[in-house]
Amino acid sequence: MAIPRWRPAQKATKKEEFLLKRLKRTKKLFGFLHGVRGQLFSDEFQEELETMYRETGAGKDPVAPALMAMAVLLQAYAGASDAEAVELTVVDLRWQMVLDRLGADEPAFSQGALHDFRARLIRTNMDRRVLERTVEFARVHGGFDPTKLPKDLRVAMDSMPLEGAGRVEDTMNLLGHAARKVVECVAELVDKPYRQVCVSAGIPVLLAASVKQGLDCEWSDPEQKADALRRLVAQLESLQRWVEHRLSDEVGQPPLKDHLRTLHALLTQDLEPDPDQRGSKRIKEGVAPERRVSIVDGEMRHGRKSKSKRFNGYKRHIAADLDSRLILACALTPANRPEEEAAPELQADIQHQKLNITELHIDRGYVNASTVAHVLDAGGEVLCKPWVARNNAARFTKKDFHVDMRSLTITCPAGETESFTPGTTVEFDPEACSRCRLRTQCTMATAGGRTVAIAEDERLQHRLRKLVATPAGRRRLRERVVVEYRLAHVSQRQGRRARYHGTRANLFDLRRACAIQNLETAHREALAAA
Repeated sequence: MAIPRWRPAQKATKKEEFLLKRLKRTKKLFGFLHGVRGQLFSDEFQEELETMYRETGAGKDPVAPALMAMAVLLQAYAGASDAEAVELTVVDLRWQMVLDRLGADEPAFSQGALHDFRARLIRTNMDRRVLERTVEFARVHGGFDPTKLPKDLRVAMDSMPLEGAGRVEDTMNLLGHAARKVVECVAELVDKPYRQVCVSAGIPVLLAASVKQGLDCEWSDPEQKADALRRLVAQLESLQRWVEHRLSDEVGQPPLKDHLRTLHALLTQDLEPDPDQRGSKRIKEGVAPERRVSIVDGEMRHGRKSKSKRFNGYKRHIAADLDSRLILACALTPANRPEEEAAPELQADIQHQKLNITELHIDRGYVNASTVAHVLDAGGEVLCKPWVARNNAARFTKKDFHVDMRSLTITCPAGETESFTPGTTVEFDPEACSRCRLRTQCTMATAGGRTVAIAEDERLQHRLRKLVATPAGRRRLRERVVVEYRLAHVSQRQGRRARYHGTRANLFDLRRACAIQNLETAHREALAAA
C-alpha cells in the first residue's frame, strides 16, 4: 500500500481563525505550528520520513508519517501519554486544528500506531533528523537573516541530571526482584503455578510479599542481617541449580538467559566472600563502578551532581548555538559517566548538519573531551573556567609560579627556574629549596624540593587563567548562560524524571523536547522580526 503524504490546508477556515484568536496569550505554539506546518514538513522532509517504511511497508491502514511526527511533537508539548495523545486528537480542538482534522469524531491514529511510529523513529535514528529539521526551519523561517547565518558557530555544552523511571532498590531487594523474574519466566515455560516453582526450586522466600518480609529478621542487628543474607544466597543458589537441571535446553535462550544473567551480575557486583565466615558472602563495602541499581531499567546508574547531591538515572546533555539560541544536538548517558564522553556525540551530530564549532563554551566536566582538542587543532577557541590551584596552610599555589609556555619553563617565587613537559610533575632542586628563605611559605616537605603538577592541557589552562583574571575575560565566560537557560527550559518541559526505560528511548524524549524548544525559539524570533 502506498504511503500517504500529509497535505494540510494552507488557508485557515473561519473556525480555525476563531481558534487562532484564542491562542494569542496561552499555548501560542499551537497557532504557530498551524501556520508553518506545511513549511516544517516540506515534501523533501516527508520523503525522508517515508524512508522508514520502505523495507516493511506502512501497514494495513497507513497514516501519513508527517502527521504522526507532528503528533509526536504535540505529545511532548502537552506532556501527554500515548493514550492521552490519541484522545486529544478527538476532544481537543487545538490538536485537531494543527493536524488538519477539525471536526473529526474519530482518533487520528491508534495508540499502537503511535507506539510503533516512535519505535520506528528510534530504530532508524530519524528522531535526530526531526531535531535537525527544527534547526533548519528555525534558521531560515524563524526571523533570522539567512544571509547572516554562519556555518561556523559559537557553541556551548551543558548537562543536567535526569532521574530514571525504574525503581531503585537495595541489594536484598535487587536480588529478590531478579530471582522473582527468573521464577516467573520458568513458571511460564513449564506451565506451572508460581508457588509450585518456588517450592520445587527451594526458594520459599519469594512466596512472601517482599523478600525482606520472607527473611524476617531485625535488620538493625548486624548478626541477624548477615544470617538473612546467607539464607537468601543459599536459596538463590538452589534456584540456579534447579533451573540448570530442569531447563537445560532453555537456559541458553532468551528470555530466561537474560534473567539468569541479571541475577548472576547482581550477585557478583554486590557480594564478596566473608573473611569471618568461610564459604559465606557479605555485602561489598562501597559501590561498584558500574553497579546496576534497578531491575526494570538496567541502564540506570548512580551519579553525582556534586559531592553532596546524588541521583540515580541518567545525564542529559545539550549543545546550543549562542547566537541563535537554538539547540543543535543532545545526548544522554548513564549517570555515572563523565561529561567528556558525551561531547563527541554532540560534536558528531553538529557535524552531521554540516556546521562547524569555532568557539566552544563548556564547563570543566567537558575539558578532557576529544572535542576540545579537535576545536583547538582546527584553530578554534575553547572557553572554560580553569582548574583552581590549591595548597595547604595558605602556602604558595601554582598561580604564584611563573609558567612560560613558550620556553616550557616554570619559575618559583624565589627565582629558581625548571623546565617541564606537559603531563608531568616538576620537582625543583632540593638543595636550592633547602636553603631558600621562602621554604616555609612554599612547602611542608622536610626533604626534597617543591613539586608542581603540570597538566596535559597546561597550555589551555594557562590561557584560561589569563582569561578569568580580567573583567573582559569573565564577561566572555558568562556568555554560556544561554545554554543553561535552554537546558532549564528543556528540563521544565521534560520533567526531572525520565518518561521511558533505557538510554535510547529517553534520548528520543530529550530530542523531541529540544525540538519543541527550537520551535518556540523560532516563534519568538518571528514575532520579534514582524
